[in-house]
Amino acid sequence: MTEDRAPGPLRVHVDRDKCQGHNRCYSLAPELFDVDDMGEASERGDGAVPPELVDKARRAVANCPEYAISITEVSEVSEVSEVTDSTEIGATP
Repeated sequence: MTEDRAPGPLRVHVDRDKCQGHNRCYSLAPELFDVDDMGEASERGDGAVPPELVDKARRAVANCPEYAISITEVSEVSEVSEVTDSTEIGATP
């Protein structure tokens, strides 16, 4: 049986090797994407998708002809693990 739950925080990512500069993502969700001087798209900031922009992010993924955009669910547990791991390596708290 599958558990129904709300998705965790989401992030978008643009694969710069696949992006061909169609800029449909930017046209659909300028709050989430930026375009450089060469016309290639990138995610704004860390790619975090606010809940009110999830539909726009999914629309951008669906409309990218190069399949250069992905959405991932951010696991808060893994972020905590990364911080813990870096402190174990010798980072000062």
